[in-house]
Amino acid sequence: MKKYSVIVFDLGNVLLPFDYSKPIGYFNGIKKGLGDNFTKLYMENYHVHREFEGGKLSEVQYLRTMLDWLEHTVTEEQFCKIFSDIFTVNQKVVELIPKLKENYKVVLLSNTNSIHKRYGYGHLDFINWFDQIFLSHEIGAVKPEEKIYRAVESSMQKKSAEHFFIDDIQEYVEGAKKCGWDGVQFKNYEQLVVDLQAKNILLP
Repeated sequence: MKKYSVIVFDLGNVLLPFDYSKPIGYFNGIKKGLGDNFTKLYMENYHVHREFEGGKLSEVQYLRTMLDWLEHTVTEEQFCKIFSDIFTVNQKVVELIPKLKENYKVVLLSNTNSIHKRYGYGHLDFINWFDQIFLSHEIGAVKPEEKIYRAVESSMQKKSAEHFFIDDIQEYVEGAKKCGWDGVQFKNYEQLVVDLQAKNILLP
């Protein structure tokens, strides 16, 4: 009998590496230092990002703040497109999804927001391969809060110990383990395959 029945993937920097240097460079191109100043404000006020991802700050409120920080040099639509042009696909990891689905339920659990979903990754084919998708802004909680892991359990109707979590941030893996899950920190594709095999997770 398999120990795990649900394999849970994080999105950013696991399936979709992201790089904010491109939008920051674009903003610097509009006005010297604009992107650098925006980055400084973003990091100093990171609670805004977390509240937006956690569904506690509306898109309207978030965009108002972002445009203020950018001195209203771009429109809302321009910001959404530029700020979401950060993702590339980790094709090798993505190709594990259909293989794992032969033996497990495979779901997505991500700290993300409505703008990145709509403009950044929502149109990608592999997003539809998951059995279910759990997004922080829709659940109203962010990793490593217990609520977000329990939302997965509640929907999947499986015991805590049957969930295996893959995330690039160790703190979020530890959050899952506190809920009774198992998991591993993602480093690269090759190491992930080794880690899955070590856990006797079947890869056809």
